[in-house]
Amino acid sequence: MVTVGLWVRLEAKPGREDDVAAFLTDAQDIVDAEPKTTAWFAIKLGPTTFGIFDVFADDTGRDEHLSGRVAAALGERASDLFAEAPGIEKLDVLASKLP
Repeated sequence: MVTVGLWVRLEAKPGREDDVAAFLTDAQDIVDAEPKTTAWFAIKLGPTTFGIFDVFADDTGRDEHLSGRVAAALGERASDLFAEAPGIEKLDVLASKLP
């Protein structure tokens, strides 16, 4: 069961859309190694707008993810890839369906 999650909105700098898509695709290998990340999605909302949605059983898993390698890489590459700082929102999951 998942109880908490994250929504991260990412706006690519002009001309960096493919780099943002590659960054997110490459991040899956890192997230796959996080046992407390129950589900993780990298999405494209529009030509320059991307997002990450992920869920966790509890705050411990979410906090570990936020201090993990993907979050660090987002911080390191933010000024290079993104038009603005990534917007990271914590959320509570009210209902879910997972395999």
